[in-house]
Amino acid sequence: MKSVQQEQGAGWIREQIAAERRELAGVFAGLTAEQWNSPSLCEGWRVREVVAHMGTGFRHSTARTLGELVRSGGNVHRMADRIARRDAAALTEDRLAAALAEHAEHPWRPPVGGRIAALAHDAVHGLDVTVALGLRARLPLPRAAALLGTVSARSLRFFGARLEGVRLRATDLDWSYGQGPLPVEGRAEHLLLVAYGRRVPAGLLSGAGAERFTR
Repeated sequence: MKSVQQEQGAGWIREQIAAERRELAGVFAGLTAEQWNSPSLCEGWRVREVVAHMGTGFRHSTARTLGELVRSGGNVHRMADRIARRDAAALTEDRLAAALAEHAEHPWRPPVGGRIAALAHDAVHGLDVTVALGLRARLPLPRAAALLGTVSARSLRFFGARLEGVRLRATDLDWSYGQGPLPVEGRAEHLLLVAYGRRVPAGLLSGAGAERFTR
């Protein structure tokens, strides 16, 4: 089976990353102070911590990041939480939003997963904000399809997504995952959140297993 990079091409992935960052920068620039301080779908983070985290790779060099990781006892999640809270407190809302547009072409990517993982990082965290705030759907279906195509047992473990006994099926594109007896149906972007360990607001999913992934 070909990888997403082989099917779509590295250039397409880069274009999608840049587009995602610019689109989200526009969304974030229009948020109110109340929205910036509202809970996101990331447990324990407000919108401002999520957006601060999205810009971490632009503000911190590899050497500095490794130093932060050592300070966090080698725990990536603990490091990300500490840096996000620190940057969210230090930077203005305007600066947090502008960073994505200013670094739309930045080559940052997670330590594993390549370019498609960078796109997933931006898209999923963008959904952590927009879905939590009840904003209109904005993730293009080709982008969502590419990201759903990377869902695997390994990625589910890393993000703490427990899909035992369920079968996910998108209602707006041809995608499904799992063989369990409990169906969970919804828009592609909402199932993407489920695959990344999130619970989504009530009413976005349907099926016998939907309640398990609802906030």
